[in-house]
Amino acid sequence: MKLTPYTINCRGKLLDLAGPVVMGIINLTDDSFYAESRSRHLHQVMEKAGQHLAEGAGILDLGAQSTRPGATLIGAKEELDRLLPAIHAIINQYPEAVISVDTWYAEVAEKTVQAGAAIINDVSAGDMDAQMLPTAGRLQVPYIAMHMQGTPATMQQAPQYENVVQEVLDYFIQKLAQCRAAGIADVIIDPGFGFGKTLAHNYALLRHLELFHMLECPLLAGVSRKSMIYRLLGTTAAEALNGTTVIHTLALQQGVHLLRVHDVKAAAEAVRIWQYISNGE
Repeated sequence: MKLTPYTINCRGKLLDLAGPVVMGIINLTDDSFYAESRSRHLHQVMEKAGQHLAEGAGILDLGAQSTRPGATLIGAKEELDRLLPAIHAIINQYPEAVISVDTWYAEVAEKTVQAGAAIINDVSAGDMDAQMLPTAGRLQVPYIAMHMQGTPATMQQAPQYENVVQEVLDYFIQKLAQCRAAGIADVIIDPGFGFGKTLAHNYALLRHLELFHMLECPLLAGVSRKSMIYRLLGTTAAEALNGTTVIHTLALQQGVHLLRVHDVKAAAEAVRIWQYISNGE
């Protein structure tokens, strides 16, 4: 299907989502579920940032808090201690880079945007910090709202839905109203693959991703190397690149605007092939 065209305002830089955009993950933590994505030291962050940009990333997504199931949570101060030096270094070396920050703390969102980040990526969609939505509205940056049942510590203990697609859609209808009331102009929808969902729930969402276009917002898919892939295939996160690319392709066919990925080159190639076919060339 053709993408619904959107443009988001990233601190004065307009990012065109008329074609799919790849977000390259940079994890500033030793606790990420995928070991190869960990960039704890600044030189590793810069190497990863340069690699992602060279391979076609339109956004660099920085996160200092592991959100794998059962991860030990850190506070806002520790997040900032990890994030701020990385943001300053990336902006200094790559001034045109668009940086998103993966956090649920309003304080972290505010201080990282002041430092040069341009997008807030919140796995809790404001549910873990009551100040997040007002802060995002005041900062006037795009806001990625993700659905999660529970918290990272509890989300995979016993996720239950009567109809996962309908319930996640209903959640976003209410959440969008809250975002608009807070003054957030650009909201991006992330159904939250792997966050409080069983294998069956994840694939039900994937099968019906197209329905989320009724929300009239850009749509993000974050499936890279997740357990919904490697558990189905009986492998590991390290062996899940091929399965990830398959799911990226299925998501692109349903009109996803952003792919949040560990492997930018593979995702960018999937986007190029999908665009070639969808444009009828």
